[in-house]
Amino acid sequence: MPITPAANLSLLWAELPYLDRFDAAAQAGFGAVEVLFPYDVPAKETQRALLRNGIELVLINAPPPNYTCGAPGFAAIPGGEARFAHDMRRVWRYVEALRPKMVHVMAGEAEGPAAAATFVENLKHASAEAPPGVTLMIEPLCPQAKPGYFLNDYAQAADLLAAVNAPNVALQFDSFHAQMIHRDAVAVFEKYRQSIRHVQLGDTPDRGAPGTGAVDFDALFSALRAGYDGFVSGEYHPGGATEDTLGWVAALRE
Repeated sequence: MPITPAANLSLLWAELPYLDRFDAAAQAGFGAVEVLFPYDVPAKETQRALLRNGIELVLINAPPPNYTCGAPGFAAIPGGEARFAHDMRRVWRYVEALRPKMVHVMAGEAEGPAAAATFVENLKHASAEAPPGVTLMIEPLCPQAKPGYFLNDYAQAADLLAAVNAPNVALQFDSFHAQMIHRDAVAVFEKYRQSIRHVQLGDTPDRGAPGTGAVDFDALFSALRAGYDGFVSGEYHPGGATEDTLGWVAALRE
């Protein structure tokens, strides 16, 4: 599959109602989108928005947010295994309806060997339950954006993937987080490209549109064209009209 641009509808066109964002993405030329947490809306409503625009949903996050306890994501929290298994059953129902190719499993706020062991075991169980053709993704998040988040380094992610050792568990690369964590998103991509199956774009230091910060997108796009086949999703804060920030789509294909 060639490089395919996608739009993150949790961040782009944020001024529009959720379901209208699918129309805006299609009008802007996108054939693929991602939604971080689609669980607020009945799956059939999102399904209809996808179908009427002829676009596919490529990624969602999991587990669903817990509105009574705060931050979403708890796959690495010891003692939360039963809750994780229970909440993933809801995820699988949404996956059945919406057909995303990837599900980002969020680790949550934790630290230490027990958290690592919990994350690995939860990923093993989830990977065994995942529908055919669905890949579970793990993504390092920078402390500036997610203080206390367990998975916060790409070398750590590589170790966890090796421990899980499942063909349907892979690495999600985000230029914003990679740059913030390691100060060179391009070097991170090149080092871990064999494990990367999904790419998201955002600039530093505030997750702005590509070209507004410190990430070398010319070099990153060259690296992507040289060794990556898959989706590349704009996941950033437009800071204005989303349509004015989509120059990266053409630049990616040059």
